[in-house]
Order: sequence, then C-alpha cells, then structure tokens
Amino acid sequence: MQVSFFLSLILFFSSYIYSQEVEKISSELMETISQQELIEFLQLEVQKLKEESIKQREARDKDLNNLLLYIAAFLVFFMQAGFALVEAGFTRAKNTVNILMKNISDFSLSSIFFWVIGFSLMFGPQLIPEFGIGKFWGEGSFSFSNFYENNLPNPSLYAFFLFQVVFAGTSTTIASGAMAERTKFISYLIYSVIMTAFIYPMFGSLAWKGLMGGEEKGFLEKLGFIDFAGSTVVHSIGAWAGLAGTLILKPRINRYHGSKVEPIFGHNMSLATLGVFILWLGWFGFNPGSTGTVIGSKFATVAVTTNIAAAGGAIGAMLTSWLVFKLPDIGITLNGILAGLVAITAGCNNLDIGSSLFVGFVAGILIVGSVLFLDKLKIDDPVGAVSVHGVAGAWGTLAVGLFANPKFEESSQVAGLFYGGGLQLLWVQFLGVLLAFIWSFSISSLVFIILKKTIGLRVNEDEEIIGLDLLEHGNEAYPVTK
Repeated sequence: MQVSFFLSLILFFSSYIYSQEVEKISSELMETISQQELIEFLQLEVQKLKEESIKQREARDKDLNNLLLYIAAFLVFFMQAGFALVEAGFTRAKNTVNILMKNISDFSLSSIFFWVIGFSLMFGPQLIPEFGIGKFWGEGSFSFSNFYENNLPNPSLYAFFLFQVVFAGTSTTIASGAMAERTKFISYLIYSVIMTAFIYPMFGSLAWKGLMGGEEKGFLEKLGFIDFAGSTVVHSIGAWAGLAGTLILKPRINRYHGSKVEPIFGHNMSLATLGVFILWLGWFGFNPGSTGTVIGSKFATVAVTTNIAAAGGAIGAMLTSWLVFKLPDIGITLNGILAGLVAITAGCNNLDIGSSLFVGFVAGILIVGSVLFLDKLKIDDPVGAVSVHGVAGAWGTLAVGLFANPKFEESSQVAGLFYGGGLQLLWVQFLGVLLAFIWSFSISSLVFIILKKTIGLRVNEDEEIIGLDLLEHGNEAYPVTK
C-alpha cells in the first residue's frame, strides 16, 4: 500500500515537472516567433495539407477512371463471344468452325496490328496538319516508347489503349457476318489486318483524334461531329466493308432464283439468342465506358439510354416482322435489339431517355426494310450485318442532329434540330456518315478485288456445298460419332 502511494507521488511530481518544462519551452518559442510568423507558418502547413489531399484525390480518381476503362474493355472484349455465337447461330452448322475461327483470329490480329500501326495512325501526331491522320513511326508514335512514363509503364495509356483495341476488334469482325459461308479463311485474315491497321484507324482519327488530349483535333471533330461511342466510327465502318465484301463475293449458292428469294435458315437460334444477350451486356461497357470517367457518374445515364434503345429496337423489329410476315420472327427481333444498340451508340451521351427509345424503335423498323431491300437487290448478307451495323449506325448518327438535348449533356450545350439547334449539327452528322461510307466501301472494295484477283476471295463450289469446316479447317462443330 505504501509502495503504491510513493509510486503515485513520484508520477505526480514527474508529470508536474514535465508540464513545467513544456510550458517553459513553449514560452521561449513564443518569444522568438511573432504572432504574424506563427500565422504564416500555420497557413503554409494547411496549404501543404490541402495540396497533398488534392494529389491523393487526383491519384484516386485516376485509378478509378482506369478501373472503369479496364472493366469496360473486358465487357467489350466479351462481345467477341457474342458476335461468334450470333453469326454461328444465324448460319448453317457445316460452317460453324469456320465462323468461330474467324472470330478468334480477327481479334488476335487486331490486338497485334492495332498496337503496331493502327493506334498511332489514329492518335499520333498528325501527318496532315488540321486533318487528323497520325504517323506510326519515329518520335511521337505511340506504338512503343510512349507507353512508358519515367521508365515505367503508364497505366492510364495502357487502359486507354486496351479500350481502343477492343473497339478496333469490334469494327473488324462485323464484316465476317456479311461475308459468311463462302469466304476463304486466308483472305479474311488479310482483310482483318488491313482493316485494323489502316481502314478503321484512319477514319477514326478524323472523329476521335482529340480523345488522347492535346490541341490536335481531327477534321470531323473540329466541325462538331458527334459519335460518342462509334455508331459510325466503329459499326458503320465495319458494315460498309462487309457490304463491299458481299457484293464482290456474290450470293451463296441457291440463295436467289430469278426474283425469288430462297431462305437459308440459321441452324441454332438458341446460340444466336445467347449471343445477342452477351452483346447487350457488352454494350454496357461499350457506351458507358466511353465516358472514360467515374466522376459525375455520367456512365449511369448512358447505361439507361443504351438499354432503353435496345428494348425499343426489339419491339420495333418484332412488331414490323409481325405486320410484314404475319408472325413475330425471332431472327428479326434479335437483329432489332442489335440495331437499337448500334443506333444509340452515337448519341447515348446526348439524347434523353424518350428520344433514345424512339431512336431504338425506328432502328428496329429500319432493319426489316433494309433486309428486304438488300434481298430485292440480291445482296446476300447471311446475318444482316449491313442492315444492323450500317443502316442503323447511319440512322443513329443522324439522329444526334435531330434529338441532341442540351439539358442532357450540359458540358457541351449541343442542341439538335428538334431542340432549337438548327440544321448545322444535322449537316455535320450527315457529312460524317457520308465520308465513312465513301472511305470504308471504296478502300475495302479495292482490297477485296485485289484478293479476288490474286489468291482468291471465295471458296470453290464443292467447298461451299460440303461446308467450310471440313475443307478449310479439317474439323466439325457437331461431329457424328460412329
């Protein structure tokens, strides 16, 4: 008990002595530092804390934005599976392996050649000042050295690059469906390289050059052209290449007899339906991911406009097929969903929900008319790629000039014709659509003609009748065991 008392007494006196020393030191410090100096010192410390907080917040926001791009890129990559299943389901079983091989190979080639050439053409320093096409060699090109910062990989550039790679892969694979069931595999691979390395990125630079930052803008970009996530830049570019390919290939055997159209049914609508749902899901990376940022949560509103347009496309196509064919057609309805998604891709950041629904609904109607019109011209597109990605993509791009709502996208204050904006934006949108068609169709036609005259573009008649799986790949999707 006595020991505890003495210990307590010792601790009390120690604390008292310590506090006296602290007070003495503080008093001496106050004598040497004026009140004004103390205020300045504290203000400086507060400023340092603010700057550090801002740096931490910027670093966090940068990491979150990179994460959004990566997740969006993964979703868009998964769309390759959707394209493969849709194309396989819409065509005959004897060509399934060929279709799967094309979808695997075109994305693999896109990943390589967009890195080596296409990315720099699209986003590098301009070869033609004030126009947009970038150089892909030497200082300033983005193929190699510029992926590093302070001798370390630049995560933001890597994220942006990956997101652009999957867009390039999407544009490239669209032509596969239009040219299905009769194209030589080697010729399709050569086309895929040229599309990824040159055709897609050279047009893309006109509309999206400024996405990399800096003062340089592409020709269409400077005019005010709006294609937020690629109705024209991605989808129509691929579709017009597919149109060129199917025209040069000619129709499949027994597709047309005089003026009569002979239907060639797809072998598995279950695969096609699953593929469309995968694409629908992937579009939530395609469009919302194109915001490039989580700040302000704009990606949420873009996701809603994207979804409502897909639903509108489904209903528009289903009702139209019901009216025209007297039955609601599954193939037309599935393509209506895709048409709605393609159409809203240009304006998903500028259109309100009601306009988005209307744009998707009209896209669903348009693809029915487009498919019938192409058949009347004997243009054989097995999966409807030209109608879905070309016609619906053009409509969606033009629709921005009609329905862009300045209240929905406050940062740009862009207004379409029906929101008091006049005809200027509609004219710019039309110019973009026209240039995309001229560029992609003409260059792709030249590529396919050269392939046809050299190594050949179309398989021979026996291969087409037996199927491309066995004779092009030595395999079958559905082998019969003995």
